[in-house]
Amino acid sequence: MNYDQVIADTIKTNNSKIVLLVMDGVGDIRHPKFGNKTPLEYAHTPNLDQLAATSAVGRSIPILPGITPGSGPGHLGIFGYDPLIHTIGRGILEGVGIGFEIQAGDVATRCNFASMDSNGIITDRRAGRIPTETTIELCNILKEIKEIDGVEIIIEPGKGHRFVTVFRSKDKELGALINDTDPLNEGKAPLKAKGQNDASQFLAHIVNQFMEKGFSLLKDTNPANAFLMRGFSGKPKIPSMRDKYLLESAAIASYPMYRGIASLLGMQLLPAPDSIENLFQTYVEHRQKYDFFFIHIKGTDQAGEDGAFDGKVSCIEKVDQALPILLEHKPDVLAITGDHSSPCSMRAHSWHPVPTLIHSEFCDVDDVRVFNESACNTGSLGFFESKYLMGLLLSNAKRLDKFGA
Repeated sequence: MNYDQVIADTIKTNNSKIVLLVMDGVGDIRHPKFGNKTPLEYAHTPNLDQLAATSAVGRSIPILPGITPGSGPGHLGIFGYDPLIHTIGRGILEGVGIGFEIQAGDVATRCNFASMDSNGIITDRRAGRIPTETTIELCNILKEIKEIDGVEIIIEPGKGHRFVTVFRSKDKELGALINDTDPLNEGKAPLKAKGQNDASQFLAHIVNQFMEKGFSLLKDTNPANAFLMRGFSGKPKIPSMRDKYLLESAAIASYPMYRGIASLLGMQLLPAPDSIENLFQTYVEHRQKYDFFFIHIKGTDQAGEDGAFDGKVSCIEKVDQALPILLEHKPDVLAITGDHSSPCSMRAHSWHPVPTLIHSEFCDVDDVRVFNESACNTGSLGFFESKYLMGLLLSNAKRLDKFGA
């Protein structure tokens, strides 16, 4: 018997409310230019610290020790879906997240507009984070490519510099076992797509033609004169939060990818305004309608990937300033964590464990009085794999019966 089966055998319903606040990429490492502190240590966070003093804290491991997670596996873990068993490609997450109806047999990929020099070398993987309005204009240019070798090409803008490309064929099987074309670092050329089986090799051939035609169409559209493709994937089969936990769940997330994963798990997508205060207010307005709320904050991860220590501190402080909105309508269980760490000095996701807080009537308050990495190292939750977080939240909400006689 595994952990999922134990949950299935002990799960029950009641009227409790659970809120999972995800500060994306919040974990960090100490930065020598900022007093050898992490952004959480550097930030002024009186509300988070006061909450920590009445909570249980620890650090969660998104996948396994030393393994750096993508955003998809990171979120699957904190929702209690073992990311080593359940996989959802980034393309599907982005496509579903923007409301595109993915059909059986489709292959979707998440794309970034990028900057490329005259030698075909990527100089900025995000094209200076161009605004959504510019992305819409560029996607309209790419939409001139309607099909290649009988494969339909569907292009839809996302948020910021991101867009989605869906490949669809009525006659040919399309495989998704294709490498990303994103080299993951500036100073390198986009990678050629290669497939791992016949169906994927066929689509990889289409993808390479699409890139060639697309780059030609964008050659004069600086700074976004290229694009990079990640997460080729088809639609997965995965149990919903209702089926797995008997929870009526809702998501308050503005970025398509996180709305995508929430939608695939059966969460109701609620309005997600840009300000943190209004994200929290959305919870207040809907708190009686659902059992579980996933609230997503993107700014911490974005700042970490940009190496913007001050920006990450600022985002953390904005969350702290808005936190009373949640606390005035406090759920039975409130958890605060991240899907992974994004250290500013690394400008990328990392393997470092994530600070995690659980507050409830039954959480068993520990001796920690502030919320940051070093403090969480000594908390009563210890170090645990994030796939066990939902079990802790359900037990704190008294939604699990005892196991065995």
